[in-house]
Amino acid sequence: MSDGPITPSGPASAGLSRRRLFGAVGAGAVLAGAGAVVGRSTAPSGSGDADVVAFRGEHQAGIVTPAQDRMHFVAFDVTTRDRNELIALLKTWTDMSQRMTAGLEATENGATGDGAYHPPSDTGEALDLAASRLTLTIGFGPSLFDDRFGLADSKPAALEDLPHFPADNLDPARCGGDIAIQACADDPQVAVHAIRNLARVAFGTASVRWSQLGFGRTSSTSTTQATPRNLFGFKDGTNNLKAEDPDALTESVWVADTDDQPWLTGGTYLVARRIRMLIEQWDRAVLNEQEAVIGRDKREGAPLGKKAEFDELDLESKGPDGPFIPVTAHVRLASEQHLGGIRILRRGYNFTDGSDGLGHLDAGLFFIAFCRNPLEQFVPMQLELARSDALNEYIQHVGSAVFACPPGLRDGEYWGQRLFES
Repeated sequence: MSDGPITPSGPASAGLSRRRLFGAVGAGAVLAGAGAVVGRSTAPSGSGDADVVAFRGEHQAGIVTPAQDRMHFVAFDVTTRDRNELIALLKTWTDMSQRMTAGLEATENGATGDGAYHPPSDTGEALDLAASRLTLTIGFGPSLFDDRFGLADSKPAALEDLPHFPADNLDPARCGGDIAIQACADDPQVAVHAIRNLARVAFGTASVRWSQLGFGRTSSTSTTQATPRNLFGFKDGTNNLKAEDPDALTESVWVADTDDQPWLTGGTYLVARRIRMLIEQWDRAVLNEQEAVIGRDKREGAPLGKKAEFDELDLESKGPDGPFIPVTAHVRLASEQHLGGIRILRRGYNFTDGSDGLGHLDAGLFFIAFCRNPLEQFVPMQLELARSDALNEYIQHVGSAVFACPPGLRDGEYWGQRLFES
């Protein structure tokens, strides 16, 4: 898989600091001289190749890569109508992204080397920070395939705006977008630096439509990771797809060459949903109600009626008051057993964005999922949840978007090349 840690080749292999490396200074010397900052690692003891995730490969990084701790997600509107200008931006983004994911400045010596009377070509806030497993993942929204760039005939059939589900309370300012970029890293400043620099060079060609910061991953994408908890205090994503199950990923995540557009083969679809959690309302619910809504024990994460987190869901067994897992429980309605085998790869994050001005936290889950066909996987799943999930009393879906993520890059390719040259 392309998403695993690698040792970068060429000049980038000298180390993981974002400060330009000189001469033959090796990674060990760089790391030995670096200090630590509370809340992040400038160059953590023992860090090395594991801090860098491959930028090129069969699939884009940031999908089955073991989920990092932080995320900065951004959706862009393309403001130019010039196809060549858009392609030029994608080429620039590709070059910058490859450098930043390798732990380098966005441009060579860009923070200080452009002269005293020029704006720096790297904003500099990630100087001296490790690569922190930064991944950058791009996707193209349905709106990009209009008549502006001659892409209408290349639009995948499954790339359609998501329907308005029952109980949606969507804010148009948090929906859609021509292009999305997901930055994930173990250091929040590294992720923010990456998006900031990509947005900066887009001026005149694309502008930010909306963005979202996330912390505390709410799913595991590898068997090496423990199941995290969401802001309701429950383990989240216990039965998620994992990188170590390639057959399941082939079945449910990666687009096949017979599915649709050839340029998307080996890619996937990204679904983003900003889900506000009604924290204060949830915090007043008794434990028994919380567990019945979710369908799991709060401490261990076990399905109700079972003892351990990874015990198989039992949707049939009953107690004196009915099924152990209530018919409106979230885990029942979202399970592959209930949905006839539908599975998706979840990769969401918690968020807190201050308050709503009425004394309530603006907090929740920034839900991200990858799937082979959102119309056949996510849409029926969300319809079932929107109609019957007891959790709906405590959440609101306020943002929504879908993007087609191309496959990974071969050597010399730029983001979207197979789309624009198909």
